[in-house]
Amino acid sequence: MPVLHSIIHKIDKKPDGNPAVLHRSAGELVENQARDELIQQFNESYNAKPGKGWGFFHAESGAHPFSGWLGKYLAGTDNFMEFSSTAVEHLQKLMEESSLTVGGNVLFCHYLQGMTDYLVVALVQETEAVVITDGLTLMPIRRLDLDSIFLAARINLSEWRNNPVSKQYVSYLKAKKGRRITEYFRDFIGAQEGVDGPGETRTLLKAFSDFVESEDLGEESAREKTNTLVSYAMAQAKLGEPLTLDELSEVLDDEQPKAFADFVRDKDYGLSASLPPDKKTLNKFRRFTGRIDGLSISFEQHLLGSKVEFDEAGGTLTLRSLPTQLTDQLKRAAA
Repeated sequence: MPVLHSIIHKIDKKPDGNPAVLHRSAGELVENQARDELIQQFNESYNAKPGKGWGFFHAESGAHPFSGWLGKYLAGTDNFMEFSSTAVEHLQKLMEESSLTVGGNVLFCHYLQGMTDYLVVALVQETEAVVITDGLTLMPIRRLDLDSIFLAARINLSEWRNNPVSKQYVSYLKAKKGRRITEYFRDFIGAQEGVDGPGETRTLLKAFSDFVESEDLGEESAREKTNTLVSYAMAQAKLGEPLTLDELSEVLDDEQPKAFADFVRDKDYGLSASLPPDKKTLNKFRRFTGRIDGLSISFEQHLLGSKVEFDEAGGTLTLRSLPTQLTDQLKRAAA
């Protein structure tokens, strides 16, 4: 993961109403192992955060100038130092106008992952830690708290430049402290929500359940395909990358690589060609299966409480919205 440019500025802002004070860095971070490990750890922490938002830039304006500054840097009009300095000044002003956040270390990093360019912008706080010296004594230090980041965004620069209609080249963390603080940082980046990751993932899983039902797959085959879907989607989420319907379709069935993608498009589920998988939603998608004395039962976990009701005390299942094919057979048998 080559790092092209990186820098850390600092904004001091206390919750006492005093003006925010900006401390600009004298230069970019030096190329060394410590810098590379910092960026690697940041990405691992960022990718692990659940419930990200996905969107795209507002049109450049006085209210949303960030994309214009970024464009000048990418075009070579401004260098990275000038871009980050202008952007962090803007963040300082927004902080002075807001009571929603304190200051911190503002990280800007432009790096390559494979053939894709990314820019990350994050507000990183510090925390106390203790190290042991060569003399076997303890020494307190302050370190960057990469585990507790809640204001950060990552921009897929390649997607932004090469696919102008995309609505998911900016990802950002959704702060647990509330929607307003998330919107505050998103406004700094100049992004608007474009794709609902959890909603898209739920729709994808619904389409997959319908596909499994339409194919009348056996229990073992259905479970295998479910595991394949979840494994692929989780791997993409871990990388912080969207999944694509075409690639997922190929992974599900290499003999009929277009079957699932064609099913999704033909049934018009409204899914994008690529979508950001939501790990929290995926974690709930598990297939329960069982067979005894000629009775075979198989269903996804997300159906519990809606189409499937489990009575633990009585050891019974109540099924709702039975497949038409099954109800027709039962009607004929009862006639």
